[in-house]
Amino acid sequence: MSLRVIGGLVRGRYLKTLAPQDLSVRPMLGRMKKSIFDIIQFKLPNSKFLDLFAGVGSVGIEALSRGADLAVFVELSLTSLNLIKENVSNLGFQEKSKIIKCDVLKGFELFKGKYDIVFMGPPYKDNAKNPLALTYPTLKNVAKYDILKDDSVLISQKHVKEPVKSVLGLELVRTEKFGDTEILFYRRVN
Repeated sequence: MSLRVIGGLVRGRYLKTLAPQDLSVRPMLGRMKKSIFDIIQFKLPNSKFLDLFAGVGSVGIEALSRGADLAVFVELSLTSLNLIKENVSNLGFQEKSKIIKCDVLKGFELFKGKYDIVFMGPPYKDNAKNPLALTYPTLKNVAKYDILKDDSVLISQKHVKEPVKSVLGLELVRTEKFGDTEILFYRRVN
């Protein structure tokens, strides 16, 4: 499968990806990515973007291509981290990128700070095809570690069958559905 940057400065450039049989990384469909970035386009210029469960970095790179000042990529897989480094380097975004190796659920203190936009695209299943249900615990950590500004947007990608309870401090403001995927948009509430 080939992934391309769909807008901005490096529009049309291809990204290196993983083997298709690796279920821990699920590339985002182009139409889904386009929809998300159309929704947040006015927040992107000069923003600080956090890409959790970054995979090969396609979402954070899209943000950089469209005007984000900084993208912080958080990933645990060494293979994915190497692909993020290669993709960021190939597109000339090294100065605007920070790549952090950590388990999103256990290492939130490694990327503490305030972000304008947070995207989280956790894997739905492990390589044995067992459901992971990582969305709710990650949302709880986002609220607990207070990484959103008052006007920030948090975007979560999840499987339609994955249950997600409400989280104190976050308000669900929009939902989009693409096949078996839901995209949830949250804002911080005090």
